[in-house]
Amino acid sequence: MEIRKIGIIMNGVTGRMGTNQHLERSIHAIMQEGGIKINNDLTLMPDPVLTGRNENKIKALAEKYGIEKYTTDLQSVLDDPYYKIFFDSSGTQFRRKFVEMAVKAGKAIYCEKPTAITTDEALYLYTLCTDAGLKNGVVQDKLWLPGLRKFSMLKEQGFFGDILSIKGDFGYWVFDGKVEDQPVQRPSWNYREEDGGGMIIDMHCHWRYVFDNLFGEVKSVSCRAATILDERVDENGDTYKCTADDTAYATFELENGKHIQMISSWNTRVRKDDLLTIQVDGTHGSAIVGLRKCLVQPHSITPKAVWNPDIDSPINYLDQWHEVPDAGFYDNAFKIQWEKFIRHVELDEDFRWSLLEGAKGVQLAELSLDSHKERRWVDVPELG
Repeated sequence: MEIRKIGIIMNGVTGRMGTNQHLERSIHAIMQEGGIKINNDLTLMPDPVLTGRNENKIKALAEKYGIEKYTTDLQSVLDDPYYKIFFDSSGTQFRRKFVEMAVKAGKAIYCEKPTAITTDEALYLYTLCTDAGLKNGVVQDKLWLPGLRKFSMLKEQGFFGDILSIKGDFGYWVFDGKVEDQPVQRPSWNYREEDGGGMIIDMHCHWRYVFDNLFGEVKSVSCRAATILDERVDENGDTYKCTADDTAYATFELENGKHIQMISSWNTRVRKDDLLTIQVDGTHGSAIVGLRKCLVQPHSITPKAVWNPDIDSPINYLDQWHEVPDAGFYDNAFKIQWEKFIRHVELDEDFRWSLLEGAKGVQLAELSLDSHKERRWVDVPELG
């Protein structure tokens, strides 16, 4: 059997997401499993090099995960033809420079989202790659989460009948750092607009591909944003002013005429099944879609609700929902997409999550902010 090594430049993976999801649970996990087995004759084995500005950080990561190669000299590995793939998980405001360097070096490009701060820049990066004839992709991990996959299965089987309404709730309480025993669990740049932070630029990029793939393409948006906590404490213990939105209330109109109501907040305490729940109501049944679980209530066992505020409800409504069982093993969502991108680069297999899809996410975020500022519905034109 041939074990074919695939050189991968992993840039800027010292952050929480880059380390946990892309390095540890994706590339390192694939290596620990013995690579991506294509058939009895071929296995693709990732061979990463870690790059970044802080040598101490990338050295520590390399040692922890048994990665042999790391460097602060990104250009040196871009010049090496052994490395076919360039992955970038650095700050959004740095993405353009790194992608331009990688395109010049002729690498396949894979990026975290958002791919840029503005739609124009995101489209520029997509065009830059395609004009150079380079394969490219953007992380759209939530499509492979178990809860969303179970929903897609139900939809394909006709469980819902005609889908009538969709409403989503995402968020959790992010500590502000002012209490010693409750340290912040998100980096401070997330709350500074000048550093590329903000709920809308972060999460509406996710909602775009989730909605497009699960419910129908987004055609217009009405959004109101807020900065509810205006002061937080950073990693150095210094208090800073929050300049980015941390909460968004949005309604999305889809091409099929359906509407989605979505609340996204880092200032809400969780009393639901998961940090993300999407309720989908249909003529034949409903579902509560979470990150890993999916609960359903078919029409035939829907309880008869009667309005009577003078007594406690005789019905425990939470008990009327039934969990969709696991149909098999659900691997890490980031890892699944990594495997698909590596196969795309090496074997020319289909991969439809290009940087154009990343630009669509940035577009929705940008138009959501426009809607907030102008206090009106904004159309979402087709990109391409």
